[in-house]
Amino acid sequence: MLAHSLKVYLARFDVHYAWVMATIAFIFSVVSSAVSSVPQILILPITTAYGWAISDVSLATALMYFVIAIMSPFGASLMLKFGVSKIVGIAVSLEILGLLCTVLSYEKWHLLFSIGLFLGAASGIIGLSLAATVATRWFTARRGLVVGILTSAFAAGQLIFIPLMAWITITYDWRLAVLPGLIGAVLCGILFLLLGKDWPSDLNMAAYGDTDIYQPPAGNLANVVRMTFSTLVEAIKHPAFWILASTFFICGLTSTGIVGQHFIPFCADNNVGIVVASSYLAIMGVFNFIGTMGSGWLSDRYDNYKLLAVYFSLRGLSLLYLPYGNFSIYELTLWAIFFGLDFIATVPPTVRLTGQYFGTVNSPLVFGWIFAAHQVGSAFAAYGAGVSRDFFISYVPAFLLAGLSCFVATSLIMFFRASLVSRGP
Repeated sequence: MLAHSLKVYLARFDVHYAWVMATIAFIFSVVSSAVSSVPQILILPITTAYGWAISDVSLATALMYFVIAIMSPFGASLMLKFGVSKIVGIAVSLEILGLLCTVLSYEKWHLLFSIGLFLGAASGIIGLSLAATVATRWFTARRGLVVGILTSAFAAGQLIFIPLMAWITITYDWRLAVLPGLIGAVLCGILFLLLGKDWPSDLNMAAYGDTDIYQPPAGNLANVVRMTFSTLVEAIKHPAFWILASTFFICGLTSTGIVGQHFIPFCADNNVGIVVASSYLAIMGVFNFIGTMGSGWLSDRYDNYKLLAVYFSLRGLSLLYLPYGNFSIYELTLWAIFFGLDFIATVPPTVRLTGQYFGTVNSPLVFGWIFAAHQVGSAFAAYGAGVSRDFFISYVPAFLLAGLSCFVATSLIMFFRASLVSRGP
């Protein structure tokens, strides 16, 4: 509604409207991070309140990631067909419904719907496709940097919301911890309604760093399902898809799946309280923000394969170290800084490599499938770590397995790069 007027106003200061789209996408990603963090904040108080096992809640979390994996390949297609703002509006509605149903739950299976289905679908139809779509449509220059900024928004969400939700949980009631996410979701819906545009051509302008106005696919777009699967059929013929998908599976397993959902209960096993543990996640969020933006900057300038190999190797070392630390303030702070720099730094080079191999229009669709692999890895770790904790009365085996898997990812990346070099131009 206000986009055209704002475009004219910003033009006076030589500011491209692409930065407005990047800003509101950033805010939405911050809020989405808070919403997806609700299970890790509630896992201890809700199990205490109802006498459930950790694996009961982690099952709902695993379902959430699995639903995200199913939905995320269709996110970019839905945005292409129906528009970014409409899909964001649907996601916001699902987030509000999921959060409200979570605090009203009193049976284990209720969480399968509130967290697993509603929050999973909300994140799934957006996923990282929003970042990839905004970056590829609105930016020709600075694309890697923009992807880094947008993915670092998840870190900003950790920094802003997790300590706040933990404090609300301890000070007042765990059911009130969803309020920041609810308020943020409503705000995002309003911003996209007023300012959101699907393509630069909607404002009769070229993408940032370009001179030609790109005209989006016109007329009747293919059926969303057919378009998404046809893109997959073409993508699986390229070995790069398999390398990026398999390493992103390991990325999900070793980041949001195990650390994102089980760091707080792991700290509780080592006599670190929920508020203190959440403060380490906030520290992680600060350096995650720095690391992801830095990764975006680096991905515009250096070999993306080498960057991924370094990121996975450093992540593996940090995961192998954590179970054998003494969980002191000093050690956990250093660990949070180190791991935070690497937490989702893999995203910018993965997005850039996807764009390099699959093009401006198809790369967001292909990345949706690659992101689905990431969420399957997250689901596997979220549930597997919970079961491991209940069976072994310890998180140590789960963290060790996650750490070792990082070196598998490093090997896959370097093997593929070496095969490209040997093949020649």
